[in-house]
Amino acid sequence: MRIRINGEDADIQLETEKTVGDILSALEAWLDGKGHRLSGLGVDGQSVGASSVAECFAIGIDDVETLDIYTSSVAALFSECLVSLRDAVDEYDAAGFGEKASVAALWNESPAAKMLESEDPGLSDWARKTFSGEGSGPAVLRSVVEERMRELREPDAEMDRISDLVADVCARLEELPLDVQTGKDARAAETVSLFSGIAEKVLRIYGILGRDGFRQEAAKVGELPMSDYVAEFHSALGELLNAYEQNDAVLVGDIAEYEISPRLRGLHAAVSDAAKVTY
Repeated sequence: MRIRINGEDADIQLETEKTVGDILSALEAWLDGKGHRLSGLGVDGQSVGASSVAECFAIGIDDVETLDIYTSSVAALFSECLVSLRDAVDEYDAAGFGEKASVAALWNESPAAKMLESEDPGLSDWARKTFSGEGSGPAVLRSVVEERMRELREPDAEMDRISDLVADVCARLEELPLDVQTGKDARAAETVSLFSGIAEKVLRIYGILGRDGFRQEAAKVGELPMSDYVAEFHSALGELLNAYEQNDAVLVGDIAEYEISPRLRGLHAAVSDAAKVTY
């Protein structure tokens, strides 16, 4: 059997595989490690449609001369998923009251919705609530989707766009102990909320770079490997959460000022540099 991946002959040695499904199962982990997913199949020059996939998987390898496997990067597939979601939001927003349920049902059963649930459960839940008439409405969801699209398409520009906000959040984190001590609870809560959103965004873009070929294990923040730096950042976040749950205001302030703020500055700078190199 001749096996081609995206039109190129693949040097794949078959061992115990007996069916097309066996071959694809064996390739699944390899594709995942490369940041790719199966996006199409062809058998002896004939494209395999969605309704014929199960039948194709059962075909014996001796009955196939050429197996064409098509893959796409996770980033590209997720970008298409976000475009589908944005279109669904626009359609839902424009639909009359009696048509909204139909638009929602089409989205919930779509391949894009299933991928979104796998790749970004938080955004998936947000979409589900919006399409059921809950949450903050289509306009807010559309804004979030467009932000995610920018992160995928131009992460370097998106990191530059938030530079001033990162600086502001870090400054507020350094002032958090004083805010807590002087009873400025509303400002302290707002600082934590702003930090949470910006930290999630920086970490999302860090993950995007890894999927697009950035060698996370080779990059460094100072003398520390970037992957270790991110692990320490997550550890500091855990300490902050524990202190918050224990109502230890003094410890919350100390961790925010001396652990979280400098690490957020360092992480933003490192991810910004990596985005410029990768893109």
